[in-house]
Amino acid sequence: MLTIQNLEAAYGKVQVLHGISLDVPQGKLVTLIGSNGAGKTTTMRAISGMIKPKAGSITLGGKDITGLDSHRIARAGLAHSPEGRRVFATMSVTDNLLLGAFPRFTRARPKGDVDKAMDLFPRLKERRNQLAGTLSGGEQQMLAMARAVMLNPDVVLLDEPSMGLAPILVEEVFRIITRLKSEGVTMLLVEQFAAAALNVADYGYVLENGRISVHGPAESLKNDPKVVAAYLGGGNHH
Repeated sequence: MLTIQNLEAAYGKVQVLHGISLDVPQGKLVTLIGSNGAGKTTTMRAISGMIKPKAGSITLGGKDITGLDSHRIARAGLAHSPEGRRVFATMSVTDNLLLGAFPRFTRARPKGDVDKAMDLFPRLKERRNQLAGTLSGGEQQMLAMARAVMLNPDVVLLDEPSMGLAPILVEEVFRIITRLKSEGVTMLLVEQFAAAALNVADYGYVLENGRISVHGPAESLKNDPKVVAAYLGGGNHH
């Protein structure tokens, strides 16, 4: 569904990605793990069109989206739930969700989609008439995820969904990711909690200094001594 080949990206003269390749098959959850500064967020930004790749190709559902503007990539079927909570603070939860559906208004049935989003995120249902700016950080994160899912996208990019959340909310976010996966949503997940990410993913890639150092089924990565030492060891990955 999403294929990245030999992707290179740079900020000015500083090259961040040195030719990475990865595949996100339809209906699968793939995770990209790595330490801070390895290039995970840059990868997500390049895929979603927030930065232009220097080299390489990105295809979505067989369609070349390399270098397109982010709104065109969104319309082609990609939803990006970015790091940081991008919500419209002065609008209600419900209106935020309706706006989430906007980029694909051509094929929208927003009302039904709002109901579906509320079912996935019961916390948002309770607060549907509240202004988004009055939600807790965790609830805003859920709203950002719900907005991404409202697009009925072909692929959802989840960039650090647990960032800054209390442990009980991290659990809830991962429960929701598991539920989305069971509904066949195709996802690429970047996550600081490598153990949690590998528990929920089908397949994983480890990014080190802008290169993929190891990849394989999530189960095998969980037992790979190098991965365990670097990312699953004594709390150094938090």
